[in-house]
Amino acid sequence: MNKRPILLVGAGGHCKALIDVIEQGDLFKIEGILDHPDSKITELLGYSIVGDDSSSTRGLFQVTITENDLLNVKQQYLSYNIYLVDSDNTKTLTYSHSNFDNDATIFVNGSTFPGPKASYSVDTFTKVDSVTDEWTSEAVTAQPAINGNEALHTAAVYTSAYIGDLVVQATLDNQVTESTNWADITTLTFTGSETEPKPVNFNGVFSHIRFVANANPADKVTKILVRN
Repeated sequence: MNKRPILLVGAGGHCKALIDVIEQGDLFKIEGILDHPDSKITELLGYSIVGDDSSSTRGLFQVTITENDLLNVKQQYLSYNIYLVDSDNTKTLTYSHSNFDNDATIFVNGSTFPGPKASYSVDTFTKVDSVTDEWTSEAVTAQPAINGNEALHTAAVYTSAYIGDLVVQATLDNQVTESTNWADITTLTFTGSETEPKPVNFNGVFSHIRFVANANPADKVTKILVRN
């Protein structure tokens, strides 16, 4: 038999007696305890104090929708439900409006952020060592927090008579150090005759990206614009 989730109000002696009775039965499962706002108690008989019992907070909840959740959602009205999931994965509806309907409505406004973020400009390369003919750019954040859906990255390489390859590399490491492992994502080849920027698109939920040149890019790779 599935036990119904329940919250107890007041972390006093009477609550202790209720806990004892409830634990001996098979009707309810205690999900937590509500106590007054000034209470210093955080736990009672193994059950956490999950909130207070003031009228200003009773029945209130917060819905957090991130930018990543709305990445591919067009402007529209959407319906949603709020339900409590207990440790047995039992779902109990916890919201209804004045007409006792359990569907809430939210409006997704497509004009709140009217345009894309500004591109990031990469224009500095550093030679790896005196032996290897490789020059690396700075590491650019790939913004994984907002790139969880399609994770599309776009770059445009501006060159002036550059002859050689430019490798796009990425890493999943959260912090970039000298020992960071980088993986090759794609390679662009330049003949030196390019008169327009060369674009490249690639996908992946990376932590950071960078660019590696196999020929001296000084004054020849003028800049790389990146947008994640």
